[in-house]
Amino acid sequence: MRVYLGCGGYSNDDWTAPGLIYEGVKKDAYLDAYARHFDAVELNSSFYAIPGLKAFEGMARKSGGRTRFAVKLHRVFTHDRAPADADYDRMLQSPAPLRDAGLMGPYLAQFPYSFHRTADNRKYLLALAERFAGHELAVELRHASWDKPEVREGMGEFGLIWVSPDYPPVGGMPEPQVHVTGDVGYLRLHGRNEGSWWEGKSAAERHDYLYNRAEMDEWAEKIALVAEDLSELYVFFENTTKGHALKNIPMLREALNARGVPVATPDPGDDGRLL
Repeated sequence: MRVYLGCGGYSNDDWTAPGLIYEGVKKDAYLDAYARHFDAVELNSSFYAIPGLKAFEGMARKSGGRTRFAVKLHRVFTHDRAPADADYDRMLQSPAPLRDAGLMGPYLAQFPYSFHRTADNRKYLLALAERFAGHELAVELRHASWDKPEVREGMGEFGLIWVSPDYPPVGGMPEPQVHVTGDVGYLRLHGRNEGSWWEGKSAAERHDYLYNRAEMDEWAEKIALVAEDLSELYVFFENTTKGHALKNIPMLREALNARGVPVATPDPGDDGRLL
């Protein structure tokens, strides 16, 4: 199993704090600096506006061919749920430079908590799977009504990747387990800040959480149990606030290696920055 570790997004200005990876780095060089430390990134900007070909060409170039990109679907697919043919065309065609460079990871469909398991929503998810057939599509379903073996079995039949989550213990959402629906696994670690998950005014506030070593050991154990079932596993830390993710990734990497799950440590080169 090849493990890819990264963060939810890379344009984080609070990573310019002393000792973090963007200290003294200009904004247009963030991706280059990021790619020296992590071999995967979840692209958040595509949720708000689908980048064009030139933007994706720039990402491939600035990352130096070192980082896989998981591309989040635009909100029209997951929150508005009214995509036009032009939206599908742009979403499927624009990342071509990443595919050509061998840097394309799965697409990510991040559905909101309000997307319950109803007959209409099941039909919509099937239609989405059909339109993205031939492409890896990871699906995050935040309402607990989807957290059933038969749902994951159906997703596997249609080539969808179940997103295994770690949420704060607030109830009503899927359990923190690694589930396998195909050759590729996908894990999103949101932190466990239960006090701000529902009440937080921003994503940064909701994800303000630093995992401790015992929590990283817990996830390493769960990952090790499915290592023989997957060819690739993407693990993305969403707790990017204050650089928490930057500190947690080395913890998980160490815990996985200790359990016989090999994870490469990128060489940041001579930039002199530490996590």
